[in-house]
Amino acid sequence: MINVLIVDDSPVDRALAAGLITRRMDSQIHNAQNGREGLQQIERHPPDLVLTDLQMPEMNGLELVTAIKDRFPNIPVILMTAQGSEEIAAQALQHGAASYVPKRCLAADLVPTMLRVLATSHDERHRSLLMHHLSETDTRFTLPSDPDLPRLLVCHVLDLLRCLPLGDETERLRVGIALEEALNNALYHGSLQLSADGGPRDRKVYEELARQRSLEEPWCHRKIHVRVQISPTAARFEVRDEGPGFPIAMLDHANGAVQTNQSFGRGIVLMRSIMDEVNYNDIGNQVTLIKRCVSLEDEECVD
Repeated sequence: MINVLIVDDSPVDRALAAGLITRRMDSQIHNAQNGREGLQQIERHPPDLVLTDLQMPEMNGLELVTAIKDRFPNIPVILMTAQGSEEIAAQALQHGAASYVPKRCLAADLVPTMLRVLATSHDERHRSLLMHHLSETDTRFTLPSDPDLPRLLVCHVLDLLRCLPLGDETERLRVGIALEEALNNALYHGSLQLSADGGPRDRKVYEELARQRSLEEPWCHRKIHVRVQISPTAARFEVRDEGPGFPIAMLDHANGAVQTNQSFGRGIVLMRSIMDEVNYNDIGNQVTLIKRCVSLEDEECVD
């Protein structure tokens, strides 16, 4: 059973989120109406995951994320964001949140996001310490259009990341989430060319269409090329799909913002908020992610 703490000053929104979770997950729900009350509950009974609103009295979601990162670094936090709060969500991601879900998309995206975060958080938690002694690895993968493979690759990468000083386990989790977003963008929007119109969609229908296209021409022959370079000073990931790409002019190169009518913009916000560098090639079918070790004062930690 998963223990989830929902922090939101709206009783209606708390009830909505709790209902979505309990219908699809074996879970126990706890509630708090602001960040300060949420912290008190965490101190008494640490949950497996915190789901929090951003705008609240007493202590808002951004302040709560910062406090949890500082005092309970192994508890992942997912944000629920109202329309127009993407900039604050990006700040919260930079302060340690694991992911975020727009409130208008809760019905479709809340539980899948929670499952991904929890799976990444729990994966390999009790594995051997061997990976702490990894000197360097440079590995290349060529993946078919199989929706099951990104998660398997992320699990493998999380193990390798044990050699990279990231501060705590939550930060390793966040790097895995950023990589999974890049892989999913390459698969769904790149190789399979599924719509990124940002409108509401039936998750089951969307996944079924993805599996159908993965067996049909021309999508079934497209590959995703992944290069993973990890050392004790930095991790570098290159993800390239064989789709037509996307117009990178949609990206605001000054601050990394994305036009808000694009559904894959959420993934780009996550990647840019978690990684130290996110760069695209000219046609938009390859992204390079870089994460450096935490000792920024150490010259060896900077490429």
